[in-house]
Amino acid sequence: MNTHLFDFSKKINYKNELLAGFTVAMTMIPESLSFAILAGLSPLMGLYAAFMMGLVTAILGGRPGMVSGGAGATIVVLIALIQTHGVEYLLATVILAGIIQMMVGICKFGKFVRLIPQPVMYGFLNGLAVIIFMAQIEQFKITDSNGVSRWIQGTSLYIMGGLTAVTIAIVYFFPKITKAVPASLIAILIVFAIVFGFNIQTKTVADIAHISGNLPAFHIPQIPFSLDTLKIIFPYALVMAGVGLIESLLTLSMVDEITDTKGSANKESVAQGIANITNGFFGGMGGCAMVAQTLVNLNAGSRARLSGIIASVTILIIILVGAPFIEKIPMAALVGVMMMVAISTFQWVSIRIVNKMPKSDIFVGITVAVITIILHNLALAVLVGVIISALVFAWDNAKRIRARKYLDETGKRHYEIYGPLFFGSVTAFADKFDPANDPDEVIIDFKESRIVDMSAIDALNKLSKRYAQQNKTLYLLHLSEDCRKMLKNAEAVIEINIQEDPTYKVMPEK
Repeated sequence: MNTHLFDFSKKINYKNELLAGFTVAMTMIPESLSFAILAGLSPLMGLYAAFMMGLVTAILGGRPGMVSGGAGATIVVLIALIQTHGVEYLLATVILAGIIQMMVGICKFGKFVRLIPQPVMYGFLNGLAVIIFMAQIEQFKITDSNGVSRWIQGTSLYIMGGLTAVTIAIVYFFPKITKAVPASLIAILIVFAIVFGFNIQTKTVADIAHISGNLPAFHIPQIPFSLDTLKIIFPYALVMAGVGLIESLLTLSMVDEITDTKGSANKESVAQGIANITNGFFGGMGGCAMVAQTLVNLNAGSRARLSGIIASVTILIIILVGAPFIEKIPMAALVGVMMMVAISTFQWVSIRIVNKMPKSDIFVGITVAVITIILHNLALAVLVGVIISALVFAWDNAKRIRARKYLDETGKRHYEIYGPLFFGSVTAFADKFDPANDPDEVIIDFKESRIVDMSAIDALNKLSKRYAQQNKTLYLLHLSEDCRKMLKNAEAVIEINIQEDPTYKVMPEK
């Protein structure tokens, strides 16, 4: 149990936490319902996921203020499995994905989120903002009795559009009056009062699904426990675990920046895993951190774990007894709130500084955003962004290797190397030497460089052979401890003679 939750020595604004929790619950319900229905699941599976993911991660997670629930990012990758094998296989997959996420946290692999560059973060958040906004546009559709979805028209369209505009205006202007109460919650209540008071006919939560139900019950997935079953669910579980962790850890990094505090990526990974395992055994569709709801939570003033717990408990109470009331909330109010979330999620600073960013960073950011928007695959988008950034970094460093040449008073040729020697720079490195015209003894000084990988070792080996063919001796000078260790480990590849003095011979003297 995380003691911070009950550490009363830390200042917690209980009013903010309470109101933030209620607001988050209101915005989580339609999203969880929508994605459950999209995947062909019972609406309650989405609400159960929102309740269990939110509660477990709020208590055990590595980031106060972060909200998890039945996110679309994780369920979308499982739709094919649901269609071919059914709900029982889904639940087993969610459990296995949770185990994988737990192992990532236990093995402390969560720290690798630091390798995600800022342009990738910009692209991820900008793409996500567009997805959130477009998802709200979809709420301007309604499904008829034949199951056909169509755009609302005429008076219904004007009413919903007007109520959405009122919601946006309240969310935008209310904080200028006071921040004592979350603007999103006030907007929902005012629009609800307008609709109820004037008996306005408009789309409500009930038009998405009915959300009344019982407590989630323990259930072991009814599937064959065999190697064949594992072959079916493991690929889906791996993808779900990866997508869930990437979105969760990116959300954690975002909250770190907003709150100027530090969360624990490894603890969050473990919490996400436990939450998904709980989902699998209690009939939830699984999930991960939810960026939009997290921003709603932070904008409402939450900085502790309490709001996440309140949001989760609120959803459970709604399932058990509050459904008739919540089903009457106008969708226009929730759409307006989420549109404002989308606007605040978009990294407008990335537009303002675009003319100051390297072209490669601009390309990475746009690529990540486009993949996120088109494929709705956050994991793939981030992976592609990281790979492109890594290749650009390697190319830039490959161009930076330089060599300063001079003859000393004894007639030895010195090559002072600047820049790292690695797979990208070995060709440029080799071109800087002239074994045919160099004197009998040549010294390569690595004081301002280092040997990074096996490609670098192979380049040194080939260079030493070129000098050996000329009956000349090559020395390596000022190698760091890690470089000497790497050369020592590679004795099967390169013939070296490491000595205690600062000069290390690549080829033995003849």
